[in-house]
Amino acid sequence: MDPNSLTGDHTPSTTTITRTLRLIQADTHDPFSKIQAAKEIRRLTKTSQRCRRQFSDAIPSLVSMLRYPSFDAKAAALLALLNLAVQDETNKISIVDAGALEPIVTIFQLGDLNMEEHATALLATLSASPVKRSAIGASGAVPFLVEILDQGTPQAMMDAVMALSNISSEKDNLALILQSQPIPNLVNILNISKKSSKISERCTALLESLVGFEEGRVSLTSEEGGVLAVVEVLERGSPQNREHAVGTLLTMCQSDRCRYREPILKEGVIPGLLELTVQGTPNSQTKAHTLLRLLRESPYPRSEHEPDTLENIVCDIISQIGGEEQSGNAKQMLADMVQVSMEQSLRHLQRRALVCTPSEVSLK
Repeated sequence: MDPNSLTGDHTPSTTTITRTLRLIQADTHDPFSKIQAAKEIRRLTKTSQRCRRQFSDAIPSLVSMLRYPSFDAKAAALLALLNLAVQDETNKISIVDAGALEPIVTIFQLGDLNMEEHATALLATLSASPVKRSAIGASGAVPFLVEILDQGTPQAMMDAVMALSNISSEKDNLALILQSQPIPNLVNILNISKKSSKISERCTALLESLVGFEEGRVSLTSEEGGVLAVVEVLERGSPQNREHAVGTLLTMCQSDRCRYREPILKEGVIPGLLELTVQGTPNSQTKAHTLLRLLRESPYPRSEHEPDTLENIVCDIISQIGGEEQSGNAKQMLADMVQVSMEQSLRHLQRRALVCTPSEVSLK
């Protein structure tokens, strides 16, 4: 190691930064020195936010390297840009503005799994910038990201889901994502992933956005096990993941209750919904209650003589769903909820009684 490359506190010296910038910005057709400079930038910016700022001027030169015919030059530049983009909004914007998206997309055509993984990671990192999500969608990257969901490495799949989930905040991008038919791949990832995992959460969040379109709803219900995969997440996912799952089913049912009520009911969703009404996040509880009302034969409230309680809503549904096991599970879940409700009420009364005991009452 060059003794002048680091100061005593492990911060790169000004000399090192200046020399590295000079090498990466040099007007030369020999890629070797540029590759070495790019590798140095990658090393120095790996954990240092300060270095990411200091090397921001290297971004145009690194983007130019992505277009070099040399495979090693592409790889070195790609990894340096990835580190520069991490947790640095200004660098993310600069990388896109320097024209990086087009050569990044061409990397997916090289057929190299490692390069695909690095390119996907960079797109996922860049997509964290809200102001550049439209540009990423328009770059032609979406079909490649969807393909990664099917054929990429596990890390690339995670990054592809993250990138697609991020850019889906733009409505135009949702249409582009749907055109690439991602739902079969998303369902497959849900089936092979732990239901509480981060990748499962990202997949379900993306599905919740996609079923806002008729093409997305048709694709999910047409995919064998598609609705079931969402129901399983609703039952066993993390709190946030379950919220996305119930949101997905609710969006479908609200769009066309007659069409989607039966496909949702037949997958045994009722026990999971009942549990969410008690144990879910506030949003999950509200969505679960709303979905239960839509899943009954008539979504409209009863008359004032027959109050529209959760119990009678569920009883209505139980009386219509087929299968003794599903009906039995729902009935048992309802009985358990009633018991829990009674116990909670009793504890509440006991706490209230303890608030004001005879010894605490002041005599006047």
